[in-house]
Amino acid sequence: MADPASLSPEHVVMPGADGTAYATLRRSPMSRAERYRLGKQLRKRVPRRSLGAWLPPGVGRPDPIELINESHQGRVESLIPVRVARMTASPYGFLRGSAVVMAEDVAHLPSTGITPVVCGDAHLGNFGFYASPERDLVIDLNDFDEAHPGGWEWDLRRLVASIWVAGRHNSASEDACERAVAACVAAYRAEVRFLADQPLLFRSYQRLDVATLTEDASDKHLRSEIERAAKRARKRTSDRALPRFTEQHGQQRRIVEEPPLITRVPPAEADELALALDEYLQTLAPHWRRVLGGYTLVDIAHKVVGVGSVGLRAYVALLEGSSPEDVVFLQLKQARRSVLARYVHGDSAWHAHQGQRVVEYQQALQTVSDPLLGWATAGGRQYYVRQFRNMKGTVALDSIDEAALDDYADVVGHLLAKGHSRTSGASMIAGYVGKSDALDRALCQFARSYADQTECDHEAMVHAVKNGRMPSD
Repeated sequence: MADPASLSPEHVVMPGADGTAYATLRRSPMSRAERYRLGKQLRKRVPRRSLGAWLPPGVGRPDPIELINESHQGRVESLIPVRVARMTASPYGFLRGSAVVMAEDVAHLPSTGITPVVCGDAHLGNFGFYASPERDLVIDLNDFDEAHPGGWEWDLRRLVASIWVAGRHNSASEDACERAVAACVAAYRAEVRFLADQPLLFRSYQRLDVATLTEDASDKHLRSEIERAAKRARKRTSDRALPRFTEQHGQQRRIVEEPPLITRVPPAEADELALALDEYLQTLAPHWRRVLGGYTLVDIAHKVVGVGSVGLRAYVALLEGSSPEDVVFLQLKQARRSVLARYVHGDSAWHAHQGQRVVEYQQALQTVSDPLLGWATAGGRQYYVRQFRNMKGTVALDSIDEAALDDYADVVGHLLAKGHSRTSGASMIAGYVGKSDALDRALCQFARSYADQTECDHEAMVHAVKNGRMPSD
């Protein structure tokens, strides 16, 4: 199978008789109208209502606890209890850390076979603020560890399930959760239909900045939360992080330890990582390579981040420029094969380096990306590298009430569609999703059922900790 990320508009990805996807290459240009028609025809093979299917698992569904335990292989063993504790804290925490479980579940559900580049972990918490190269604050997808060509439905299913789970976490009613999911899917449909009619370059320039987001938010509570989160994000820069994360040690500044979340790196490992950062410079655009090459590596430490990433190697490197206040924090995060890869028909090593995969697919899905994105290898492990403090921030989900959830779900639905439309298949997706609310209703059904499943799986994980099948703090 050809890499769908590289498919031109003359390529079409269609489902085979067994439900798997394969690509056909068309040598002559195909009109948007024809691609739209092909997408619409897929409704006969895969009715939109079929995307709502999720039944309580019977024989054959892999044990989610075993899948999670398998995903722990190769992680830092002492940090696995931290990861488990974060996942058992709530059903939403479980969902955040269980991309491997949901990938297994959704990969066997009905799908159209249209495979743009997808996030692979498009839950509600993986959208957020960050700085554009021009230092504007924008909002977009912001986690790409699992990014890979795959079914657009996989991303949308994960997103709507997370909205329902997050709604319940915030004590929203079932009707409110349903409204929020419907708003998300309707926004996805509207955006993909709009972008499918636009020139390819136009799609590449579409972005949502915080000022526009604030103006467009109809809910007063959400506007206030966006303004609060944006104000906090603008303070999350390397120079402001200096006193928080570092201390003077003799003539040199060092990163402060906070075991087990921030720990020192042994000298031999630090040397490996320093060489990896030299390698990383060669993956940057020439201008940024020259700029960053003017900095000196001062210190490096291991730092635990996230939920799904806990236990994978992650480091923070402190770089100093021409003065002690001129600093950059870089983050190195271990990259492994996407949880989606095994489910993509004909998958092969499209990217021999998984850090490169993360970087290239992040740039494919985001309108603007961190200019310091790159990749490196250290100790036989593959990493991607980015700025650690780049005005990153999120809308705090705990502070979102029912009305705000509805509004915010609309925003992330638009953003997900924008990402998918930047790669391939927009016209076919637009033809399939259509103008009616058939898909909205189907995915409301799925989201509610899968929220129930997530709660059951979370409970099973809590029991697994109690009976010793899984370690915890």
